[in-house]
Amino acid sequence: MNINLPEKRYYKIGEVAKAFEVNTSLVRFWEKEFEIIKPKKNGKGDRMFTPQDIKNFRLIYHLVKEKGFTLEGAKNKLSSDSEKTRNNLDIIASLEKVRLELQKISNEL
Repeated sequence: MNINLPEKRYYKIGEVAKAFEVNTSLVRFWEKEFEIIKPKKNGKGDRMFTPQDIKNFRLIYHLVKEKGFTLEGAKNKLSSDSEKTRNNLDIIASLEKVRLELQKISNEL
């Protein structure tokens, strides 16, 4: 999944939900279910997600939505070999960027 978020220090919950094409309630639910997502809260109580939270959310999204893991299965996968899973996801993201660039070049020709 290609996520289009600008480079920022913090993202609001609506921005995260829109980038992943999910409801804000799912973002809040996964925040409670997965301890690797720890957004900061401002004075009003609004969630402010860091770029690391976005990476973790992307990893969870990949496992649950794209690979079809259950929530419990995703938790087990994250706890058992999270570094390997993160590296694989980074490689997939890099390859998707290369594919998009190649498609742009192909369309220009």
